[in-house]
Amino acid sequence: MSGASRRAPARDLALVAGGLVLVVGLAWGYLLLGAGVPMDPMAMAMGSMSMAMGWSAGYAALLFAMWAVMMVAMMFPAAAPMVLTFAAMDRRRRGREAAPSTTSLFVLGYALVWTSFAALAVGFQYALSQAALLSPSMATTNRAVAGAILVGAGIYQWTPLKQACLRWCRSPLDFLLRNWRPGREGALRLGLLHGVYCLGCCWAAMLLLFVGGVMNLAWVAGLTLFVLVEKTAPSGGWLSRLAGTALALWGLAILLIPRG
Repeated sequence: MSGASRRAPARDLALVAGGLVLVVGLAWGYLLLGAGVPMDPMAMAMGSMSMAMGWSAGYAALLFAMWAVMMVAMMFPAAAPMVLTFAAMDRRRRGREAAPSTTSLFVLGYALVWTSFAALAVGFQYALSQAALLSPSMATTNRAVAGAILVGAGIYQWTPLKQACLRWCRSPLDFLLRNWRPGREGALRLGLLHGVYCLGCCWAAMLLLFVGGVMNLAWVAGLTLFVLVEKTAPSGGWLSRLAGTALALWGLAILLIPRG
């Protein structure tokens, strides 16, 4: 194999990694700029009041875009090992016939799953806003709802479904070897399947945004870091359970201890 041939796979992986960094960077930039949602406290308060009275189609579309981009910003860093492993395997199996579009389809399939979750999240946000249970930062103002989300998310961390999905997310090579399908259609299918496992792993954690605040970027960043460590650190499996215990205890404290 010539030096140029040996360098080709490394160059391809570098392009994929660079593309992921660019997409995640743009997504975080969009969030840092406010995602089109008013960040001024008075404007946010007025917006919260108007949400309780009724949503326009434009506002719903704006929130859907915000949620979809937020899922990219939060989930793509943890998905990077899977994407890079897929790109390397595709290059190895197809040789010079490997095309960047194949990896793009894998990423597209993954993103479609989280885009679907974004639509459901907007629906849940709509229900909370209509019940006047959201603050201007888009956190629930109801202790029972916050406590229930925390307890539910904590318990879910210990369930067999959560742990099974987490194992697949933490094992990119095993996942791809077990489920590999050739071609572009296979790449899209694999991306969708990985997205489903990832959703099964993290959907409850994403609902925690309604506890800390959807517009609280420090909270968003903290959850992003948690998901990344949970999926990539050697002790991620135990971290998942410990976090579940902490979340459940936090939720019980909110539900059972009267506000002073």
